[in-house]
Amino acid sequence: MRDKPPTGSLPVPANFMNVQSAMVGMRGRDLFSTVRSLALNGLKHPLLSARHTLALGGQLGRVLLGDTLHKINPQDARFADPTWQLNPFYRRSLQAYLVWQKQLNLWIDESDLPADDLARARFVSALLSDALSPSNSPLNPLALKELFNSGGSSLFKGLGQLFDDLLHNDGLPRQVSKQAFEVGRNLATTPGAVVFRNEMLELIQYSPMSEKQYARPLLIVPPQINKFYIFDLASDKSFVQYALKNGLQTFIISWRNPDARHREWGLSSYVQALEEAMNACRSITNSKDVNLLGVCAGGLTIAALQGYLQAKRQLRKVASATYMVSLLDSQLDSPAMLFADEKTLETAKRRSYQRGVLDGRDMAKVFAWMRPNDLIWNYWVNNYLLGKQPPAFDILYWNNDNTRLPAALHGDLIDFFKYNPLNHAGGLEVCGTPIDPKKITIDSFSVAGINDHITPWDAVYRSALLLGGNKRFILSNSGHIQSILNPPGNPKANYYECNKLSSDPRAWYHDAKHVQGSWWPQWLSWAQERSGEQRDTLPALGSEKHPAMEAAPGTYVHVR
Repeated sequence: MRDKPPTGSLPVPANFMNVQSAMVGMRGRDLFSTVRSLALNGLKHPLLSARHTLALGGQLGRVLLGDTLHKINPQDARFADPTWQLNPFYRRSLQAYLVWQKQLNLWIDESDLPADDLARARFVSALLSDALSPSNSPLNPLALKELFNSGGSSLFKGLGQLFDDLLHNDGLPRQVSKQAFEVGRNLATTPGAVVFRNEMLELIQYSPMSEKQYARPLLIVPPQINKFYIFDLASDKSFVQYALKNGLQTFIISWRNPDARHREWGLSSYVQALEEAMNACRSITNSKDVNLLGVCAGGLTIAALQGYLQAKRQLRKVASATYMVSLLDSQLDSPAMLFADEKTLETAKRRSYQRGVLDGRDMAKVFAWMRPNDLIWNYWVNNYLLGKQPPAFDILYWNNDNTRLPAALHGDLIDFFKYNPLNHAGGLEVCGTPIDPKKITIDSFSVAGINDHITPWDAVYRSALLLGGNKRFILSNSGHIQSILNPPGNPKANYYECNKLSSDPRAWYHDAKHVQGSWWPQWLSWAQERSGEQRDTLPALGSEKHPAMEAAPGTYVHVR
């Protein structure tokens, strides 16, 4: 069992950015402004700069003499090759890098910069340190070995892939081989049919996979910034198939990928479209209510829908709600957001409205820079220095299957992070109606990821507390996506849970029990208890009012 940190500490992923950063974006001039401010501060304090320069020079001298001043982190895959420790040249180059990195951080920490400027400087320093790692140079021992083993062909393949990415991938290395997957062929293959469609979404009903099924349906609502088939990848990790095999009537929303014509689609538009789909789901199954499951921004959407229904006195249409890595409390602390002032936020909204949409590729860039060693420099080495194709990994294929956000929804999300409207009654208006999350009194089940760098788990925990009704919270010991794709049988699966939800995430974490295994069975039992009686399975899809149309995965998922 993993040891917990001391009482009072809070486990957080080692990163500087989150989903709020992706909504606002990053401007190069803000980064350069931070570098300039740091340089000017160094000139204003020459004695401090001189002391650290002399310390750096002395330590580099010791490195040249062969001293090993810093141990390599055994979990740092960049330097896993034994050459970095056994070869005198590589050992010295690595130690020089570690010494420079350490001294740079000390210089920044000992500066008298204001707190916000200090956080910005640390953020830029981390980006710079990762970029200048000796593992990213052509002298990387793995690259030289591959060069000799391939007879020089790795060099030409790497250069070819570099030029192709410069021309066709916005200058970022590709993370996945796109030829290995195709939606409908080896992804999103669970049998089903589109049973309802409006301008914004398709509703897919899946064919049952059990002899008995529960009367109340499950409606899955994915985020608008991604495509739905993260729930239906390979069969061994398909959440959809897990639900079907355990008797749940399962429906899912496939959002349309908007273009400039749809710039006016905002959160209220999505709530109204989702309400139509939910009513179609109720009609098809002859159920007076449904169980909702929302993920990331989909969780915000189902919460907004429930608040809207509650204000109309129609909350009885929803029996329960599951929130996966979803933010309702948008108060996030991120050094990257220190670059975002009022002007930056308004510029981001104006830019997307002029274009009509926020392009998914722009968000993908920011998400990649959240974890540059994993999502950029790792592929820099593999694709360019080693000349290899990126791996065929279904999750990364889905992650790179970018969608767009309509300008109005983008503006709504920026305002959501700016004002944190759900933190007080009536702060958020949906379809002209102020909503109060405390009045959403149905049972809820929330899941967060302890290593989630996109929606930090403590914010997801605080989000669960905003809701009324009986609440259950589980903390998965994984990241944003792996928290969702956590099927039984996964040897790495484990989670934390405590029945008492205190107001402080730290207190909850200290009291939580560490459990080995997947949280899926826990959710399944919870969902089945709220799914009504079991009855014989009806194999037909759709109904007379909502007949089955084309087969799953439908047409909207293919829109580029």
